[in-house]
Amino acid sequence: MRVLQIDDNDDIRKFVGMTVSSMGHDYESADGGRKGVEMIENNQYDMVLLDMSMPEFSGIDVINDLSSKNLMTKQKIVIFSASVKKDDIIEELQGKGIHSFLPKPVDIDELIDKLTEIEDEIK
Repeated sequence: MRVLQIDDNDDIRKFVGMTVSSMGHDYESADGGRKGVEMIENNQYDMVLLDMSMPEFSGIDVINDLSSKNLMTKQKIVIFSASVKKDDIIEELQGKGIHSFLPKPVDIDELIDKLTEIEDEIK
């Protein structure tokens, strides 16, 4: 499985990258929303972990940009955030093609479960 993480926090990207890679998946990351959109436009990912609170180009901006380019269904997008509440963001983004929500700080077991869930879905 190929995973992209879009997150401006280096430490979180390193932690998630080690976890994803240790499970045998391919992992790439973008340190901002614009770079993440560019990577999605040019590559195929199975799963995208998307932080909502990034400076300059937020997770909402990423979702809106991908929606306008009909790229939301190209991969399973998981909202990955500490700054928003699950119920609020799911309601706000209803109908936009979001797969699910994973809270920060991430519990390693929850991350592994989410990776396994999505891997099972794409088989």
